[in-house]
Amino acid sequence: MGTNVQSFAVANLRRRPVVVEVGGFVVGVDPSTTSPFINYATPLPGARPTGRDVAALIDAFRERGLKPRLEFAPDAAPAVEAALSEAGFTVEEVHEYLVCTPATLTMPPTLGELASASTSTSASASRSSASTSASASASASASGTASAATSADAQYGWFRVESPDTDAEYRAIDAALAEAFSGVFASSPEGAARLRRTEDDGGAVRFVRASEGGCAGAAMCSAPAEGTAELAGVGTRPAFRGRGIAAAVTAALAETMFAREARSVWLEYSGDGSRRVYERVGFRPEGTRLYMSLEPVEEVDSPTGG
Repeated sequence: MGTNVQSFAVANLRRRPVVVEVGGFVVGVDPSTTSPFINYATPLPGARPTGRDVAALIDAFRERGLKPRLEFAPDAAPAVEAALSEAGFTVEEVHEYLVCTPATLTMPPTLGELASASTSTSASASRSSASTSASASASASASGTASAATSADAQYGWFRVESPDTDAEYRAIDAALAEAFSGVFASSPEGAARLRRTEDDGGAVRFVRASEGGCAGAAMCSAPAEGTAELAGVGTRPAFRGRGIAAAVTAALAETMFAREARSVWLEYSGDGSRRVYERVGFRPEGTRLYMSLEPVEEVDSPTGG
């Protein structure tokens, strides 16, 4: 699966507004931002870069005022990490990625399924309470437990996952994700435009509307390439967490990509809590991705004679 994910990474970066290919690497650049999380490079599967190749890669970033940075699946290009390390790159993070297929996708229950389950539970409790007063007491206790469990699990079905249409909705999603990720990036017109471009380019953005308007939580998925698609930016505003929004938008996006003939959807997670959310809807561990970057060299003033 590593090669599949890496081939996707190459194809996805080639969709950027500016693309530079040098020494077995593809650099994707969006001139509207200097963010290293948007402007980065990835190697071609099986790349074996020389020192000269890596130097040319560094120049491609620096001549644009960008930080040299890469994201890649190391098992698809085993020689790359050592070549980058020799040039001074360091590892930022190693992320495990999870993969979902049509066979593993588990959709959250619909509102109708939840209502049916609730009706069935209520009817069962009523029959039990009618048998004897002793069983009625036990039944009441069991009914309370079942209702609590149903309510917790049923939160998936109490809201609608939507596709944005208006500029206001894209701005609200961008603002909600900025809040969800605690200021890692600022909400901006450019961010909203990138979300719309994701939809326009064959990907998908899905969100749950907040009760007071705006966006409670959202996620996006790139257009499929090489038989797979990357799901990213899953975020829920703090006030709306714990209600199943992340699971709902994740499952909805995976279902959308499968309808567009993707054979798999993959994502990276940030902690055990988010991993459990993704596993509940059918994502399974498959491999790792490596993030490496080159910090700027500090200039040292030359000593002056006296």
